[in-house]
Amino acid sequence: MDPNIFREYDIRGIVGPQLTTDTVATLGRAIGTFFGQNGAKRIAIGYDARVSSPLFCELLKQGFNDTGCDVVLIGMVPTPVLYHTVFTRDVDGGVMITGSHNPPDHNGFKICLGKSTLFGSQIQEIKQIALSGQFASGAGSVEHFDVLGEYCRDIVSRIDLGPRRIKAVVDAGNGMGGVTGVPVYRELGVELVELFTDPDSSFPNHHPDPTVTENLEDTIDAVRQSGADIGIAFDGDGDRIGIVDENGRIIWGDELMVLLSRSILAERPGATIIAEVKCSQTLYDDIAKHGGNGIMWKAGHSLIKAKMKEKDAALAGEMSGHIFFADRFYGFDDATFAGARVIEILSKTEKPLSELLGDLPQTFSTPELRVDCSDDTKFDVVAKVAEHFARDHEVITIDGARIIFENGWGLVRASNTQAILVLRFEAQSNDRLNEIRGIVESKVAECIAAASK
Repeated sequence: MDPNIFREYDIRGIVGPQLTTDTVATLGRAIGTFFGQNGAKRIAIGYDARVSSPLFCELLKQGFNDTGCDVVLIGMVPTPVLYHTVFTRDVDGGVMITGSHNPPDHNGFKICLGKSTLFGSQIQEIKQIALSGQFASGAGSVEHFDVLGEYCRDIVSRIDLGPRRIKAVVDAGNGMGGVTGVPVYRELGVELVELFTDPDSSFPNHHPDPTVTENLEDTIDAVRQSGADIGIAFDGDGDRIGIVDENGRIIWGDELMVLLSRSILAERPGATIIAEVKCSQTLYDDIAKHGGNGIMWKAGHSLIKAKMKEKDAALAGEMSGHIFFADRFYGFDDATFAGARVIEILSKTEKPLSELLGDLPQTFSTPELRVDCSDDTKFDVVAKVAEHFARDHEVITIDGARIIFENGWGLVRASNTQAILVLRFEAQSNDRLNEIRGIVESKVAECIAAASK
């Protein structure tokens, strides 16, 4: 078994080389044993449209039954529907079989114990059980639940549209998002322009990852050609969202959080709102300006959900498009619900989406920049960078090193999932942006070189 399949937030790898039939069968028994050790007996399983997913579901079902777990099969669904099942049905946990936005030959497992998504040490615990070969034994049962209709009705019941009729482009990129996005928005009375809403895990049109600009080109073109009020794009398993305004401009995750936080703070003054360390300073300033309690936290959907629960936050979000609502919802990341909340905001104003964010101060920023750095040295490199800049600057070390400069900031953090460093920069002018970027990147290169000697 390849130990590299055990990641920070999930278990995943390439089907065949890493996820063989034997490996997945072993994982079924290991995860089932873990559930049993933690008092979880009745487990829901959902899967995406990948070719390997039905077989992997069968293997997990068998592994869970053989370790004494009862299984509730919910079929082919987006990831948020599995989460919804965990929150609304009589189950003790769940597993979603999905490769998310990764290429067709990838797959993986997102695991919930109770209502919490596993990460870190709990994933490592499953790894140790799998490697030990010491599994529980028992005989579990199997039930089939049809949950999609109930999920869609629940989402619709939580949205209160205003008088304006909204026209929306929905681009699922042939991932799972269209399975819920289309029926929910249609039931809400939204006029839809559908793009690639039928699941096809060969992703024949474009990759379902709305953080990449080129993957939004079809959405942008369709919004402009159809005169839509908004474009909504989903990632592969429907837990991340991309938004395009009526002019075809991309609204990135932190700008979307500004829009959503303003809406929530108007109804819930003083609410706590969490955003991750890559987000713009403008977001944190805007939350404070509107009377909210903004908290900067680590990137990663499992980590964010745990922090939301701890702080009783109403909303949280990441640059990647994971948006988590506890306000009128359950606290997990769901792109269909997030899109419905944006539609709700638009339906209650005559202003276009672009105008709702027109008062934000202009800043200049980079996208996420990726720098190769070995898994063995990446955390040490970040620590050295933080130590260097802390001599003359404030450095926030919640997740990596966010270095505060005059009129801007730079971030260096180690990826939890790849052998890379993630960098991002923001400043009040383009010249200052390039200046800060040059200062930080040269130090990062120096530290990587020193670490590799």
